[in-house]
Amino acid sequence: MDMPVKTPKLGIKERYALLTRDLGWEPSYQPKDKIFPYTKYEGIKIHDWDKWEDPFRLTMDAYWKYQAEKERKFYAIVDAHAQNNGHLNITDARYLTALKLFLQAISPGEYAAHKGFARIGREFEGVGTQVACQMQSLDEIRHAQTQIHAISNYNKYYDGFHAFAQQRDRMWYNTVPRSFFDDAMAGGPFEFITAIGFAFEYVLTNLLFVPFMSGAAYNGDMATVTFGFSAQSDEARHMTLGLECIKFMLEQDPDNLPIVQKWLDKWFWRGLRILTLVGAMMDYMLPKRVMSWKEAWQIYGVENGSALFRDLARYGVRVPKGWDIANESADHASHQLMLGLYQWSFGTAFHSWIPSEEDMEWLSAKYPDTFDRYYRPRWEHIRKMAEAGTPYANVGLAQLCNVCQLPAVFTEPGDPTRHCHRQVELEGETYHFCSDGCMDIFNDEPEKYVQSWLPMPHLFQAPNFGDVGQWMAWVGLVPGQDNGDYHGSRDQASFEAWKRQTSA
Repeated sequence: MDMPVKTPKLGIKERYALLTRDLGWEPSYQPKDKIFPYTKYEGIKIHDWDKWEDPFRLTMDAYWKYQAEKERKFYAIVDAHAQNNGHLNITDARYLTALKLFLQAISPGEYAAHKGFARIGREFEGVGTQVACQMQSLDEIRHAQTQIHAISNYNKYYDGFHAFAQQRDRMWYNTVPRSFFDDAMAGGPFEFITAIGFAFEYVLTNLLFVPFMSGAAYNGDMATVTFGFSAQSDEARHMTLGLECIKFMLEQDPDNLPIVQKWLDKWFWRGLRILTLVGAMMDYMLPKRVMSWKEAWQIYGVENGSALFRDLARYGVRVPKGWDIANESADHASHQLMLGLYQWSFGTAFHSWIPSEEDMEWLSAKYPDTFDRYYRPRWEHIRKMAEAGTPYANVGLAQLCNVCQLPAVFTEPGDPTRHCHRQVELEGETYHFCSDGCMDIFNDEPEKYVQSWLPMPHLFQAPNFGDVGQWMAWVGLVPGQDNGDYHGSRDQASFEAWKRQTSA
């Protein structure tokens, strides 16, 4: 009689090997160089793909169970938010300005990351990297979907949410995140994973999800908090993937170091420029603030970043170019950009307002060395103009940077009283930049950035031909309803009327 023999249960390491490494095979009728041509042309040398280590060792079956559980919890809370008039639990409708900017800028970026990881998962040769990229691609599309689903509740009641998809491609300030992802996707697989894994996941995610989601909770927006926490556990895995890939490249060949260093310099600066939008959200757009942009940068930028580069120093990596300038700009960038957004608010999909005296006292306390000296006088002058019936609006077009595509509103390092502007002449054309960092990126790859799609010149092309009203229709804006001053807006009136009804 045969005795049944129990098969020993496989450990996590063995199961991970079976469901990743053992799914690959050696090609027999085509050379690997033809199957994976993109792993060579960036100059990165990889000698042993099996040295790649995924520290999470997450198998696909475990991944689906893990994500399904998060989905159930997420949609239960979102449904409760909708059924209990959660749109009235926020502090006031000014908070929605931050949410509109998030929906227009960050959610399409998550979808672009999904497409990019799906592509490089095919381009990488190693099986471990292929599986890791597949999981991250699925994560990114899930993040875009959950963000859109959570925020869509506000579209039922408030203005400015209805056309975020076309505004991603056409709105002038949305070309900032769009150009970031287009730039990354136009690179090879190693540059893409460095750009997203380092700049987007390590630099941007900590400074966006942690302080901003805390701000959402503090302002009563539990739908946003829910998708933030649902995504944050994935972001930890994504940061680890990006840093693992950087270490993998550096360990494979010493010739990889100068290439990786150049990418860290470039993508640190590109990520920093996107973070200026986050700084404006944290300092100005949250009615109840958790921390200032400067405080967030100190914790998640300076402290975490310094620890990262101390860890990478053993490979010969130095801190990115522009690190000192970034630390100095934390005192200025959010104020400079918000002053720009206010003066061009007629061409945005969100409301703006002049900070109240209480707001300015908070900013003064958080920025004791700079706000009262450089920025309070400007806001007070703008307030006097509004009180006199001549509100300040800049009807001229913003001068955009050819690389980061932000308006050139920033100042010279070391001198916040002097406007920073750089330009380069190339083949009879003049290209403009907001900083030395953006100009250096252009000079390294001018053939890429001469093709930048800039929305301001496009205003004078078909189908708009310089007609601002026609441009607004093309973008999906309803003038005076989706934009302009918050005070007196339909969003303010609706929110206050609904709140009165709930307490009557």
